[in-house]
This record gives sequence, C-alpha cells and structure tokens, in this order.
Amino acid sequence: MKAVAATEYGGPEVLRLNTVPKPTPEPDEVLIRVRASTVGPANSAMREGRPFPVRFFSGLRRPTSIPGDAFAGEITAVGRDVTHFAVGDRVFGTTAPESGTHAEYVCVPEDSTIELTPTGVSDAEAAAVADNGLTAMLFLRDVADLQLNQSILINGASGGIGTFAVQLATNVGAEVTGVCSTRNLDFVRSLGADVVVDYTRTGVAETGETYDVIFDAVGKGSFAQFVDALNPGGLYLTTVPSVGILFDMVRTRVIGNRRAVFAATGMKSADVRKKYLGELRELIDSGKIRPVIGRRYPIAEIIEAHRYVDTGHKRGTAVVTIG
Repeated sequence: MKAVAATEYGGPEVLRLNTVPKPTPEPDEVLIRVRASTVGPANSAMREGRPFPVRFFSGLRRPTSIPGDAFAGEITAVGRDVTHFAVGDRVFGTTAPESGTHAEYVCVPEDSTIELTPTGVSDAEAAAVADNGLTAMLFLRDVADLQLNQSILINGASGGIGTFAVQLATNVGAEVTGVCSTRNLDFVRSLGADVVVDYTRTGVAETGETYDVIFDAVGKGSFAQFVDALNPGGLYLTTVPSVGILFDMVRTRVIGNRRAVFAATGMKSADVRKKYLGELRELIDSGKIRPVIGRRYPIAEIIEAHRYVDTGHKRGTAVVTIG
C-alpha cells in the first residue's frame, strides 16, 4: 500500500510517499481503507521534531512511524473478536499520535476512538471532526469545563481547531470573542462569535476586556502575554507543547489565581476520547456544528499540504484525500 514516511526531521521536503506492507488486523481490530486524513500544526511539529517534547511521540532521533492520526473511510476486514463493527461500515476517528493514517490502510482496535460516520457527512468532513473537532471539544469540555455565560477568547478562530471551538463555545451559551485576520472577520462571525477581533489592527491581548477562558488554538501566544486578560480563576489553554508552558503549568498550580494549561488529545484515555467523539457525532447529526474544510490535497501532494499548514494562515481544516 502507499504510505507517507520520513527518515529524518526537517521541512516538508523530508516527506516521501512509499510502498509498504498492508497491515493485517489483530483479533480485536478492524482494517480501515482510509479515504481522508488531516494535516495540521501538530503534524508539522512531529515532522520537524520540535519543540523537543514532541519527539517522545514521534521518535527521539528520527521519525519512527507513518504520520497522521485522524481518519475517515470504510472497514474492509474485521478481527475474529470484533462485535461492534462490520465490513462496509463507514467510520471515522483517531489513533495515537502519528500512528499511520497518512496511508491507504490502517488497523484500529474496535474499543479505541472510532465511531460510525454521521449520515450525510463526507469522509473529508468526518476526518476534520475526528481531528480538530475532538481537540476543541476536549479543551473546552474536559479541561476548561466551559459553562453558560462564561466568557472565552479564541485565538486563531478561523483555523482548524478554532472553527470548531467557536461553534462549540457558542453551543454551550458562552460569550465568544474570536481573533483572526481581516479577511476572516465575517467568516468567524458566521460561526457564532459574539465579538471578532482583527489581530492585524489590535493586539490579541489588548482588547481591553478580560475573559474566564483564553484558548490559544494556534499556540502562537504565551501565558505571560495573556495573563492580564484573564479574570481571577481564569484559564489560559494552549495546543502547543513547550518548555515555557510546562513551567507555567507547574508554577500556576501553586502561585496566583490564574492557570496555564496544555493538554494533548492523544494522552487522554480512549474512553474519554470516544465519549466526546460520540457527542460530536450527535452535534453534527443535529446540525448544531459543521466542519469547515479549507483545502484538500491528494496524498501525492503531502509536501504541498505541509507547506500550506506551515504558512500559519490556513482557514478551517487541511484535508488529505487518499485513493
């Protein structure tokens, strides 16, 4: 089968499309013909091997696995102990970080983060939900426990995670402020944001307002940059691991009344991720949230997909189609 691989850390050009053996499912696994996956900042970080903590997932000296963790497609084979899925089922979900979804086939345990694809949703849209939708849900529900009438600032509101975060925060009745560039102001309003800030004109921490939660969905800020915009007891959440945020997490647990938090979706238990994936499926089915696809790339153009993500200015989710 065709699969993406890299033998060293570096820019997009280290990626190659190779031929590798097709996996065979274990007794408790399903074999999925992957139709769509995603590329985002986390994949770029894994490809570059920086910040250094990402190498604990991707390999200390060089990448050791096929990249990609979100998938959507159909089941083509099942292990003998599988009871909840059948050949022909359309499914979507996510694996552990960098666990092989940038490939034609992937094996996934049936009790992992996998669900039947919502009716009327394309594979590309389902992959976006499994990746960025699940990340946004985990940060806002599991970490921040965002509630009705709380205030939240979402930095990177027009990006892959941000587009879901705006919709999810709006859905729980929070007061949502989205930060984006000039060209995306109307777009972010259309997702439900109450207030939209143009970062090209106003510093993202200089709105003059304070918030219960600040979600840095693109990880371009820091706790120090945003701390004065947090209400007492407020949370600063970031999607990007760094030495700085790890230090701030430890420090703010014992000092002050505002906290810094980093959480990795892949480090949550499969039960937690599966629970929230199921809730996302219901929200999609009911029309309360919608995936936003920015660009689509065939797997043969994986280098171009990474170059686009590396610009730091993508709208919605960048999807890789396979086959």
